[in-house]
Amino acid sequence: MATTQKEPGKVERIASEIRDRIERGTLAPGSRLPGVPQLQQEHGVAYQTARDVYGLLEDEGLVFSRRGKGTYVSLVIDKIVSDRTSRYQPGFREAGGAVGAFEAEMRAKGFDFKNVVTIAKDVPPKKVSDIFEMHHRAKTVKRERLMSVCLPGNTEAMEVVQVATSWFPPDVIDACPALAEKAPGVGGSKSRMAEAGFKQIRLREEIEVRSPTPEEAKALGIPAEQAVLEITHQGLTAEGRIVEICLHVLPRSKWRLSYEWAIDTPGTG
Repeated sequence: MATTQKEPGKVERIASEIRDRIERGTLAPGSRLPGVPQLQQEHGVAYQTARDVYGLLEDEGLVFSRRGKGTYVSLVIDKIVSDRTSRYQPGFREAGGAVGAFEAEMRAKGFDFKNVVTIAKDVPPKKVSDIFEMHHRAKTVKRERLMSVCLPGNTEAMEVVQVATSWFPPDVIDACPALAEKAPGVGGSKSRMAEAGFKQIRLREEIEVRSPTPEEAKALGIPAEQAVLEITHQGLTAEGRIVEICLHVLPRSKWRLSYEWAIDTPGTG
């Protein structure tokens, strides 16, 4: 006996229409979408239904909203592939006068970018203070960056793609005051630390998939239910000392991480 296939709900049906237009390129990245009231009127649905359509597409990473500005087609439909093996090499992170790896990475992918930098003296999260072997109430400098991208010439559709917070031991801050400045110069903090005698020659990263905090969800402009990647990035000197810890928080729908390393040396197998 044949079964009757159910019609998709209104939210899924309207979202499917918009999704198809995005995937076919009819709606280009950065395009502004109708406001919720207009979407409601066009499809004859309830206001909450129209909101849920955009909520579903946001969760899929296909659209993003800017408070007071509207809803736009995401700039990152196929995800940003981050080559974690090469992005911190001096030649890459300083290319074209870039101030660090993120700027160099986004330029290479054809994006314009914006970093909103906040410098503060604060108590690090427990896992940071434990790694640094600091007293759990001791304060040190943190550099928090809200990282956005846009297409050249379209700064209205600026999409937040990452929140990154770096922490440094107090004696490193004393020796390298540029770390407490919003613009540390070409190559970013790693280049300034190398000049101050804290060159990082080895990196270590641990990756966790988790739910965002309410503050992170708001900063990234994502639904609270959407998972994020948290990368705990550690920079080590030749002596094996950890002199920088950066917590990168990235929407899972926007990023794919790539790693490559040698497991054998030719002629030694």
